[in-house]
Amino acid sequence: MIRHMLQLLFGCLILAFGTAPAGSSEAVVLGLSKDQISINTSFDGSEILIFGAIKREERIPEGPPLEVIITLAGPSLPVTVRRKEKRLGIWVNIDSVEVDHAPSYYAVLTSAPLREVLSEVEDLRHKVSIPRAIRSVGAPQDIADATAFTEALIRIRERNDLYHLGEGAVAVEEQTLFRTSVQLPAALTEGAYPMRIFLTREGSVVSTYETTVDVQKVGMERWLFELSRNQPLIYGLMSLAIAIAAGWGASAAFRMFRA
Repeated sequence: MIRHMLQLLFGCLILAFGTAPAGSSEAVVLGLSKDQISINTSFDGSEILIFGAIKREERIPEGPPLEVIITLAGPSLPVTVRRKEKRLGIWVNIDSVEVDHAPSYYAVLTSAPLREVLSEVEDLRHKVSIPRAIRSVGAPQDIADATAFTEALIRIRERNDLYHLGEGAVAVEEQTLFRTSVQLPAALTEGAYPMRIFLTREGSVVSTYETTVDVQKVGMERWLFELSRNQPLIYGLMSLAIAIAAGWGASAAFRMFRA
């Protein structure tokens, strides 16, 4: 139902923005199927449908086509990445690097291969690609391959569906309308998720737009979260009581089956 309504709105936007009057600027008009995500005990992920239009004050410029890049980032937190080696038959930590700034979730969706729609200079300026979105400046001097730790972090989070690059995932119609969807995993961090839209030509950014998606715990998840932060003693005692009860119950069930 939601997808059908978005398709109808998409068609209306074609009529509204396909032949704009004379002028010079290009701006994004954006719509989302949802801008709030609620996390509860049954949350297993969510999908956001993204649709938008390019508002112009002149007709579509001649020359290279307009491309679209969309990023969605979770809250950024420092992360310690450790390297292990097997010594005397035991895996031990030998090196570690503190990554100062790493989004808990990060998705990049583009209308064409990323390196075709965004130059290195613009990527460095706007920090669009996944490696650029991660900041690591505090590596110890005795670690020569500090970038390997950042690469390892990216690989781990890609395997867990927390980092995603979707090249060609954004459909652009008549250089005026665009649409795509982003699939959010179950393991989301609560907080504000900035979304950025970049319009580019020949690798250069010509316009940007920003909005925010709010991810919040609700119900039992919210109550437990608040209890653990505001009443840690009560939370700890409750957790201990639940663990004892679960252990006793398992032991009683085991004795019953043995009998």
